[in-house]
Amino acid sequence: MCSANASSPRRWDGTPARSPRSRSLRVAPDSPTRLVRSAQPGHCPDCGNRIDWHPRTDGDDRAVGLHPQELPAAAVPAVSRWHVSSGIAHPAHDGTPWCRIPHTALCPARSAPAALTPQLAALRRHLALHTRRLINNDALTTPAAPPSERTESCRPARPVAHLLGVCYIAGHPIDVIQCVAQTRQRHRCTRPVLDDQAPHGTWTLFPTALPSHRPLSLPTDRMAVYDLTHLAFAEQLRWRHQHCPGHAASSAADLARTEWEPFDPRLHHQHIHQRLPHGARKQNHGA
Repeated sequence: MCSANASSPRRWDGTPARSPRSRSLRVAPDSPTRLVRSAQPGHCPDCGNRIDWHPRTDGDDRAVGLHPQELPAAAVPAVSRWHVSSGIAHPAHDGTPWCRIPHTALCPARSAPAALTPQLAALRRHLALHTRRLINNDALTTPAAPPSERTESCRPARPVAHLLGVCYIAGHPIDVIQCVAQTRQRHRCTRPVLDDQAPHGTWTLFPTALPSHRPLSLPTDRMAVYDLTHLAFAEQLRWRHQHCPGHAASSAADLARTEWEPFDPRLHHQHIHQRLPHGARKQNHGA
């Protein structure tokens, strides 16, 4: 008995030194969503710094990217204070001495806000140094200069796609839309939804006034749309779920919410493009 007790590791107070068994996050079979709410890390595509994505409660369907660390509430302007409760981000202060702040207020690739406290200015410089290290190590591509209006018309920043009989507007260009599935390393998949080995959609001119809307007073009655309705149902479903071909039939959880929004000509009129993307008439390519 004594030898057995001596061989088992114990703490200074004599209690058994047993580390709790780690458990991985799993999605319940009856869950209405495959999204793992507590694990949505990401990186800013402009500066390369880490972002924590959280669903929000301010009426916006898109997730909000917050700086991963809490900051003293006194150092953050009231309009930029957020707090997270049960994985949900709330655009308000919860009364504690700490709060969260959107990454856009600190991103060194963006123009600095007018009202920037000394603490936030120092943190922004720290993020800028990290961005410079990534660029020097070829881990981040230097952001390109703002494109001209003619270039933007040839490659919509937020294209409209037609799939499953519904028009959706994307958050990024077609060839940049990223898979939202979780990899075996518990990171977000880095592969794009558009794949050279999978069937592509075709750019076409689509009526601006959708059948479910009344006639609109818009400058044009046609808009460029990435049409996917000619693809198989499973392929359209893969695009709707925002999965790469490797995760099309996978049971892996999603680490981010899909970026599709139902297209509304009244709300998204600034993203309507009259011209087809460059080269779309010659080939069925997503860019």
